[in-house]
Amino acid sequence: MADNAEDTNVTAEEQLEPKTPTMADAEEQPPQHQAKLPQEAKKPEKMSNISFSIWPPTQRTRDAVINRLIETLSAPSVLSQRYGSLPHDDATEAARRIEDEAFATAATSASDSADDDGIEILQIYSKEISKRMLDTAKSRSAKVSTQDGNNAPQPPAVEPAPTAEEIESES
Repeated sequence: MADNAEDTNVTAEEQLEPKTPTMADAEEQPPQHQAKLPQEAKKPEKMSNISFSIWPPTQRTRDAVINRLIETLSAPSVLSQRYGSLPHDDATEAARRIEDEAFATAATSASDSADDDGIEILQIYSKEISKRMLDTAKSRSAKVSTQDGNNAPQPPAVEPAPTAEEIESES
């Protein structure tokens, strides 16, 4: 009987203390929050009603583009090595003009396009900016070279490859 009393006491104590789940228990039973959810809620819902558009860009984005253009046109870069850099004031004016013209061109394309998310329009905007930036750098280089008597930075000269006759004559 003493054994039964001890078993009864242990059982009563076990009922009072919460049992710490083991890893095996966790694998056998689903987590509590999932067990209480209805079966329908477990399936992910399709979000077919959500849409987004990246065109037109926000003013903040347009300002960032202008600042990057100013930096590219006025600071040392691959572009400035080849065509020269613009003074900061000229670069600021050119960057605003480039961005405005590119935005207008892309906006015109947007009205003609049925592109819902604006990716194609954003590509047009980006290409227009690149094209106009290069045109600005080239035209600035041409103006400086005519004013300075061709002292503008020129691309390195490429020497033609020697002909077979030249190679044989050197031997």
